[in-house]
Amino acid sequence: MAIKPLPLENELLVKIAEGNEPAFCKLFDHYRKYVFSFGRKLTRSEEAAEEVVQDVFLKVWLGRERLKEVGNFGAYLNVLVRNHSFNLLRQMGQQQKADQKLLLSAPQEDHSTEQVLDYREAVRVLDEALQLLPAQQKMVYTLCHQDGLKYEEAAEKMDISAATVHYHMKLALNHIREHFKKNAVAYPVVLLFLIK
Repeated sequence: MAIKPLPLENELLVKIAEGNEPAFCKLFDHYRKYVFSFGRKLTRSEEAAEEVVQDVFLKVWLGRERLKEVGNFGAYLNVLVRNHSFNLLRQMGQQQKADQKLLLSAPQEDHSTEQVLDYREAVRVLDEALQLLPAQQKMVYTLCHQDGLKYEEAAEKMDISAATVHYHMKLALNHIREHFKKNAVAYPVVLLFLIK
C-alpha cells in the first residue's frame, strides 16, 4: 500500500506523541481512506474495514509516545492495518465456528406441549364421533380399532360375517373422518386414530 506522506510528517508525529489532538486529526484525515481501502481489500468487507479504521487509529493514539521513533509512518501504518485485519479475520472465523457449534448443539424446538394439546383435542372429537355412530358401527370400531381384533374375530364375536364387519367399519371410518373435518382437527392427527 503506497501512501504519500504528509508534508513535515515527522514533526506532526512528534506533536501527536506529545498529545496534540489537532495534529492527530490531520494525520487521521490524511490516512483514513488508505486504511479503509487496505482493510477492505484484506477483509473483503466494508463493515470490517470501518472497524479496522477505528481500531488502528485508536491504537495509534493510545501508543502515540512511540511515534517519535517511527521513521516511516506509512510502513508502520501498513503493518498495523495488516496485523489488525488478519486478527479480525481470525476472530470472525472463530466466531463463525462457535456459531455453527452452537447451532448444531442447540436443542430443536420443543413442540411437545402443542402435540399433547392436539392429541387431547383429537381424542375429544373422536369420542364425540363414536357417540354419534349407529350401534353396529360403534361396536365394530371398538372391537377392531380399540380392542385390536381382526375382522374375522370381530365377526365371530358379533355373530355376523367378516364382510359385514368390513362394511360397518368402512361406514364408521367415513363418519369419523367427516366429523373430524367438521371440527377442523388436523388431518395427520386423524390418521393416528384411523390407522392404529
